[in-house]
Amino acid sequence: NYQHTEAEGDDLRVADLVEDPQDLSDEDLARIREIATHEPLLANRLVSPDGKHTGVNVTIQLPGKTLGEVPEVTAFARELADRLVAKDPNLEVRLTGMVIMNNAFPEASQKDMMTLYPVMFLVVLVTLGIMLRSLAGTVVTLAVIVLMVLATMGISGWLGITLSPPTTSVPVVVMTLAVADCVHILATFLLGYHESGDKRAAMRESLRINLTPVFLTTLTTVIGFLSLNFSDAPPFRDLGNMTAMGVTIAFLLSVTLLPAMMMVLPTRRPAHPARGGKLMPGLADFVVRRRNLLFWGMGALGVVLVAQLPRIELNDEFVEYFGEQNDFRQATEYAVDNLTGIYLIEYSLPAAGEGGVSDPAYLQHLEAFANWYRQQPKVLHVNVLTDIMKRLNKNLHGDDPAWYKLPDDRELSAQYLLLYEFSLPFGLDLTNQIDVRKSATRMTVTLENLTSTELLAMEKKAQQWLATNAPPYMQTHGASPSMMFADIGQRNIVSMLEGSFLALVLISGVLILALRSWRLGLLSLIPNLLPIAMGYGMWALIDGQIGLALSVVSGMVLGIVVDDTVHFLSKYLRARREKGLDAEQAVRYAFGTVGTALWVTTLVLALGFGVLALSDFVMNGRTGLLTAITIGLALLADFLFLPPLLMKFGDRKDAKVAVVDPA
Repeated sequence: NYQHTEAEGDDLRVADLVEDPQDLSDEDLARIREIATHEPLLANRLVSPDGKHTGVNVTIQLPGKTLGEVPEVTAFARELADRLVAKDPNLEVRLTGMVIMNNAFPEASQKDMMTLYPVMFLVVLVTLGIMLRSLAGTVVTLAVIVLMVLATMGISGWLGITLSPPTTSVPVVVMTLAVADCVHILATFLLGYHESGDKRAAMRESLRINLTPVFLTTLTTVIGFLSLNFSDAPPFRDLGNMTAMGVTIAFLLSVTLLPAMMMVLPTRRPAHPARGGKLMPGLADFVVRRRNLLFWGMGALGVVLVAQLPRIELNDEFVEYFGEQNDFRQATEYAVDNLTGIYLIEYSLPAAGEGGVSDPAYLQHLEAFANWYRQQPKVLHVNVLTDIMKRLNKNLHGDDPAWYKLPDDRELSAQYLLLYEFSLPFGLDLTNQIDVRKSATRMTVTLENLTSTELLAMEKKAQQWLATNAPPYMQTHGASPSMMFADIGQRNIVSMLEGSFLALVLISGVLILALRSWRLGLLSLIPNLLPIAMGYGMWALIDGQIGLALSVVSGMVLGIVVDDTVHFLSKYLRARREKGLDAEQAVRYAFGTVGTALWVTTLVLALGFGVLALSDFVMNGRTGLLTAITIGLALLADFLFLPPLLMKFGDRKDAKVAVVDPA
C-alpha cells in the first residue's frame, strides 16, 4: 500500500504502487521493481536493494492492562505467518521487532525453568547426598528448599510482585543460601553424631556453634540483596526484595524445621564423616606451613586478576542475549543481513513556529542531518520528510530528474504538502511524520544490531552535530525503545555497582560489631571483596563485557562469599576466645570444624550453577558461569588466603576478648 506519486500531465497522481498484482505484465513488474528498489522511503526499509526480500511493518499499541498482551500479539503473528506459508510454501516469513523481543525474554526464562532448573536442582541434591552421606539430611534439605521457595513466591504474590525474566531466577538464588545454611548445620551435626553417638547433643552443639554465623550471613545477604533497590529497573528491585524475603525464610526454616525433622527422622550414626573431611587436617597443615608462600602467591594472583578490571566494558546487546538457535535472534540477524534492523533512534525535530516545516532553511538543515546520519557506520536507513519533498518537487516539474531537490520557496513547499496530503487515503497520511501544527517533523534512523554503548555514543555524536550545524530551535534528543533500554541498562549497571559498594560498607560495619574487633572486621573485607573482584577480573579475560544480567552477580554472590568468611572467622575466634588456642592452632581448628561444610557447599553450588551456565539464554547462562567462578574463588580465598592473613595480621589479644557466640 505504498503511495507512489508521479506526474500525469499537469496533475499529480497518488496511488498504490502495486494494484491488482495478478493482472500485472512482466513490463509492469519490472517497472515496479525499479521504483521500489530505488525509492529512499522503501529501499533498506521495506524492500531490499536486490528485490529478494520485503517487510511488513506493523505498529502495535498495547493497552498495558494485562501481562498476556505481548504473548497474545506474538501468538497471533505466528499463526498468521503459518497461514501464509501454508498458502504459499515458497514463502518464508520471519518475525522480529520489539514486541517479538519482549516475548522472547519470558519464553527463554520459562524454557530454562522447565529444563535446566530441574536438572540444576537434581544435581544439587544428588551431590549433597553423596558428600554428606546422609539420606535424612538430603530429605530435610529438600523440604527446607521447597517450603522456602513456596513461601517466598506466595508472599511475593500477596505483595503484588509480578514475575519477570529477572525474578524467575529467585528460586535458584534463594536455594543457594538455603543449601549453605543447611549444610553448615548438618555437617557439624553429622560430625558430632559420628564422634559421640548422641544425636540430641550433636544437634544442640551444632546449633550453638552455627546459630550466630548463620544469622550473620543471613543478615549480610539480606543487606546485599536489598542493595538491588538502587537499580533503575523495577524487575531488579523485585529480584532483590524477593530474594531478601527468601533468605530470611531459609534462615528461619534451617534453625527450626531442619533440627526438628532430623530429630524425628530415623538417622543412622555416620560411620564416616562427610566426604572431604579427612583431607582438612592435611590441608590445614599445608596452609600453616606454607603461609608466607600462600600469602604472596594468592596476593599476586589477586593483583593480576583485579588488574584486568579496567578491560571490562559496561555494555549490552539485547539480540545477543539469546543463543544462536533462538528463533528471534535468527530472524533478527536475517533481517539485518537482508533488509533492515530493529534498533531505531527517533527524532522530533522542531521548526521555527507553526507551519515552519515548509521553510526551505529548515528543510535544508533537516536534509543535512539525515545525510550526516547516512554516512555513519551501521546505519541502514533514514526515514525523513525531505525525501518526500524532493520527490514531489520532481513530480510537479514533469518528473524531470533535475528537479529532484528541495523546493526553495516556503509557499511552494506548503502547497506541495497540502496537495499531497489531500491525495492520500485515510490512514496513510503524514500525521505519523508531521505534527498537526506543521511545527515539527519526525526522523527515524534504523541501525544494525548495536551494543548499548555504541547506540548511546551514536546519539551523542548526533547531539554534537546538531549543536554545531543546526539552529537552536532544532536542538532535540533521540528517543526510542532501543534508546530507553540502552540508557536504563547503563544507568542500572552503575547504580547496581554503587549499591553493592554501599552494601559492602554496611556488611563491614555489621561484621566489625559482631566480631567485636576493628582489626578482624576490616581484615574480613579482603576475603569478602577479593573473590568478587577476581571473578570479574577473570570475566574480563573470558568475555570482557558486563551487562544488566552480570551486574547483579556481585550482589547475588555476596551472600555466599560472606557466608564462607563469617563461618571460618567464627570458628577461628571460637578457638581463640573459648579454647585459648594460638593463631596456628585456631586455623587448624577452623579447618577441622567448618572446612568440610565450606567445601561441600562450594562444590554443590558450583556444580548447580555450572548446569545453569549451559543455558543459551545469556541472562541465565553467563550469570551461572560467573557465579560458579566467583563461588570457587571465594573458597580459594578463604582456604588459602584468609588463614595466612589471620596468622600474619590477626589480633594476638583475641583470646582475652568476650566470646562471640551468645549461646
